[in-house]
Amino acid sequence: MSIESMNREIRIFNPSDEVVKNANVSGMKSYEALVDKFKNDYLGAWSELAKELLIWNKPYTKILNDKDAPFYKWFEDGKINASYNCLDRHLKTQPNKTAIIFEADDGKVTSITYLDLYEKVCQFANGLKSINLKIGDRVIIYLPMSIEAIVAMQACARLGLIHSVIFGGFSAKSIQERIEDTEAKLVITADGQFRGGKLIPLKSTVDEALKIGKCESVDKIIIYNRANIQLNLNKNDILWEDLISDMPKNCAPVFVGAEHPLFILYTSGSTGKPKGVQHSTAGYLLHAINTCRWTFDIQETDVYWCTADVGWITGHTYVAYGPTALGATQLIFEGVPTYPDASRFWQLIEKHKVSIFYTAPTAIRALIKTSEVSPKTHPKNYNLNSLRILGTVGEPINPEAWMWYYENIGNNRCPIVDTFWQTETGGHVITPLPGATPLVPGSCTLPFPGIDVDVVDEEGKNQEWGNGGLLVIKKPWPSMIRTIWGDPGRFKNSYFPKELGGEIYLAGDGAIRDKKTGYFTIMGRIDDVLNVSGHRLGTMEIESALVANQIVTEAAVVGRPHDIKGESIVAFVVLKGERPSKANAETVINDLKQWVSKEIGPIAKPDEIRFGDNLPKTRSGKIMRRLLRTLAKGEKVTTDISTLENPAILDQLGEIL
Repeated sequence: MSIESMNREIRIFNPSDEVVKNANVSGMKSYEALVDKFKNDYLGAWSELAKELLIWNKPYTKILNDKDAPFYKWFEDGKINASYNCLDRHLKTQPNKTAIIFEADDGKVTSITYLDLYEKVCQFANGLKSINLKIGDRVIIYLPMSIEAIVAMQACARLGLIHSVIFGGFSAKSIQERIEDTEAKLVITADGQFRGGKLIPLKSTVDEALKIGKCESVDKIIIYNRANIQLNLNKNDILWEDLISDMPKNCAPVFVGAEHPLFILYTSGSTGKPKGVQHSTAGYLLHAINTCRWTFDIQETDVYWCTADVGWITGHTYVAYGPTALGATQLIFEGVPTYPDASRFWQLIEKHKVSIFYTAPTAIRALIKTSEVSPKTHPKNYNLNSLRILGTVGEPINPEAWMWYYENIGNNRCPIVDTFWQTETGGHVITPLPGATPLVPGSCTLPFPGIDVDVVDEEGKNQEWGNGGLLVIKKPWPSMIRTIWGDPGRFKNSYFPKELGGEIYLAGDGAIRDKKTGYFTIMGRIDDVLNVSGHRLGTMEIESALVANQIVTEAAVVGRPHDIKGESIVAFVVLKGERPSKANAETVINDLKQWVSKEIGPIAKPDEIRFGDNLPKTRSGKIMRRLLRTLAKGEKVTTDISTLENPAILDQLGEIL
């Protein structure tokens, strides 16, 4: 049975002649030529890129080893170092080019060159060598968004240490679980961090994690002094400045096998045992570099800004590794988009002349709301003419938010690369290329060259264009997940299920291809597909319909068991204005129900609509849908909500007006 889609988006935006002329991939014919190259010689095309973009200490002779599928290996007999590829390669050609512009929460700006970054990484790596770590040891990094976070990651890569970065907003329990699972020998943290004008302690959270237990593997804790918090140091604590004192500014890289794990990153929002996604060195870095080159079209003079924290995969691929290996100048921001007010992003773009801007739909929708409520924060008040490319990441963007982004931030001239990918894919798998792809609001368009994406039914049979189904990747690719750390069985069952033959990657999302163009639209997670009276409906489409109403800023839709229909539809809605009172809620609810009925069809009309000032989100901006399902069923929330940014919102959303 297919997942039904009633999306009728017909608006198309072609790249301008100027964008096409100067792009790294120029025009659809160039895109199609790249796609054909992979069709004609899949392994040869990947090998050509690996030789072009990576610097090898020992060249590989084997491209792909698929004998133990799905445990695929790429370039396995080659030797490489990720840090060398990100830093050393620039020392002769552009040592004085700005690598990072860092703006702190309070507005203070620090800029460093590629030579500065190289020396900082080498000093810190030499410090790490002094504390008895060996290749393959695991290191937990729990730092604020900062230059030091990049330095710590690159230094680990330089020595063949496997880092596992934890977002600085996560709880002590989250840290403890990751230490236990990785058996980490070292934790790198800071005394505290600043977010939205608030001082948030970090070292004390690490201490709390260690007290929970099962952290005996940890030998040392390195502390970066960010906030000048008075600390009572333990015997295993080392201050960052003491570690690097008198350390040389050169450090020979440790060359490792291409399949050596570069990092383990735990997926957020999961329940039960944390799931550590393991990525390789060479294959991962190759796709990080190439997607920066083709998707973001990074040029010599660009100032690139990805707003993601390094605690997430986006901050790994598109902050710490891809842009540095490509030699880009990038902005890194410690704070939040709403402090001191909701114009902060626009101020930063204007101030630093950002030309490529990559952020999350959640942030865009929140800023739409604040610009309506507080007109002084509207982007029209700022000079955003430096922008040439916009991007979105983390979730599908609904068409109306896409249009606002295009018109108000891009001034109707900047292509939007609506990127679909996952922690597990390592980099973009479906995305427009800015100088080639005609854009359709709400669609991530076409596969990145070399990624064999398709839509199938539950038995793995291809779906015709126009019929929704399961999103899969049919061939292995270099940056794919290698395993779940310590749990290969879970890896196979989660991503390569027997029902699909055991060798096809299951993304876990529903998708549909347009009947005419073949463009992909993501319909939401498979577990966010509702079965209403025999019709399978993607929650994303209902949410998009709600947000298309002029009074709605954001919406999340979940299912609730229903005796007759199977599932009923419950919508949680954030309005642009005030939350309605009980007196006028009925009118607003009826209007919105009729709106959805008109936009999609009566079958998609919500049975219940609730209102809140916000939706329950993690500190990275992801909507915590499992909590909404609990609220929809009228149950009490008993699960862990330590990663929730705004716990008070649950009481509000529990009310039925």
